[in-house]
Amino acid sequence: MEIRFVCLLLVLLGTIVLSQDANIRPRYEKFINQHINGQMRENRCDDVIRSRRITQTNSNDCKETNTFIRAGTGLVRGICGDAGAPYGLMRRSLKPFNVVVCKLKNQSRYPHCQYRGQDRTRYIVIACDQGFPVHFEEDIILNN
Repeated sequence: MEIRFVCLLLVLLGTIVLSQDANIRPRYEKFINQHINGQMRENRCDDVIRSRRITQTNSNDCKETNTFIRAGTGLVRGICGDAGAPYGLMRRSLKPFNVVVCKLKNQSRYPHCQYRGQDRTRYIVIACDQGFPVHFEEDIILNN
């Protein structure tokens, strides 16, 4: 009887973990698509945003600003752990990252969005869920 109970408990816990992972994975993948590009250049905003189909949430409107982090997913994910510090309800990177900020030049709709890119080195602020980055909030300059 005790063995059945333990087995049932393990199955239930496994189901909970899998359902939590199923909820986080799409948000994490969206974050990667919208914000991670190790090879990004400031003159590639239009092409990359178009090819990745990045728009305002739930619309075909051009996104006003989109920031690409020039790093791998592992480095960015580290901010959710030891490579980050609490920043309100979010996490701030302990080290600056090279980012490309793409700002909209025209008022149009996807796929006719045109952007001006700017290369920056900034600390980044992200939201994490169970150790995964799921939202890019901002890039900031810290004064020491």
